[in-house]
Amino acid sequence: MAQSTAALQFSGHLGLRHRLVLAIVSGKPLRVDKIRPHDQNPGLRDYEVSLLRLLERITNGTVIEISVTGTAVLVKPGIIAGGSVTHDCPLSRSIGYFLEPVIMLAPFSKKPLQLTLRGITSDDRDLSADLTRTVTLPYLQLFGVSDGLELRIKKRGCAPLGGGEVQFLCPIVKQLKTLHFVERGKIKRIRGISHAVRVNPQFSNRMIEAARSVLNRYIPDIYLYSDVYKGEDSGKSPGYGLSLLAETTTGALHSAEAISQPGVAPEDIALQASRALLSEVRHGGCVDRAHQMLVLLMMVLGSEDVGRCRMGEPTERTIQFLRDVQTCFGTTFKIVPADPMDRSSTELMFSCYGIGYVNANRTLA
Repeated sequence: MAQSTAALQFSGHLGLRHRLVLAIVSGKPLRVDKIRPHDQNPGLRDYEVSLLRLLERITNGTVIEISVTGTAVLVKPGIIAGGSVTHDCPLSRSIGYFLEPVIMLAPFSKKPLQLTLRGITSDDRDLSADLTRTVTLPYLQLFGVSDGLELRIKKRGCAPLGGGEVQFLCPIVKQLKTLHFVERGKIKRIRGISHAVRVNPQFSNRMIEAARSVLNRYIPDIYLYSDVYKGEDSGKSPGYGLSLLAETTTGALHSAEAISQPGVAPEDIALQASRALLSEVRHGGCVDRAHQMLVLLMMVLGSEDVGRCRMGEPTERTIQFLRDVQTCFGTTFKIVPADPMDRSSTELMFSCYGIGYVNANRTLA
């Protein structure tokens, strides 16, 4: 696929991750300036620099130039190489921060990616390793990325000291399938993982009981799995959390989670996660809010056909992402109410014509 070399120009630190992904996939140079220029500590944060280094390692020929003040960065993308990579993430952000952009790029590698990340496996800012495994990867499978797609949690690591380790394995594809996901279906089951590390194992059971007290009112098919890590595999800091997943009759997934906070009882964490899940289900659509950008990007890169997906209202991040996609690929989405006759529904139907992106990097077996 012929790539245009017109540089992409953006300002500010918001949306940096998805802009890096768009630049690498399209092969266009990216310049981002005015990164926190008026902040007390201006420029890129340590986790942003770490992400740039990680992208440098999973690609081949990528040139990254950071200004002296750190308030501007220039990225000249190479090819997505894949292969075996190990990366230590800083403790300022969890592993989920780094996994999100890598998962968007990995299917288009030259060789299947085997990525080992070390650091914090779950915090309250980014998707945990649990939800990445149970929700993100199934969304990727909708586009034909399936054989050998796996995320293994080797060790759990809670904030602030981390000590966790995950391994992400991703196959390569020639081209993505076109998505037609328009039926939301009804919730048929709820699954969850209650994890506890370096605390009383009873904390895990207390979270499960508290979550059931809310969720059992709505549906009987609930299975919450207790995952207690001990010894070396439990990281360096105590912590606990609950990740929940609701699945519908058509395979739509809605997820939510809550992570332990100092002085907050396990029961309160479970109630927080349960209510967040119900809010996510109420938000509607076939894709939860945390995965709107992943699904929309894959729709843009899909085969040359019209892909359609029902979603709830887009988040601010998603709206900015749609603008950046138009800047980068010239692709616009047609967005119409999913149920024109139902005035109370906020669900929308997103449709776009795929650009027919072909993975020219892949090594033919």
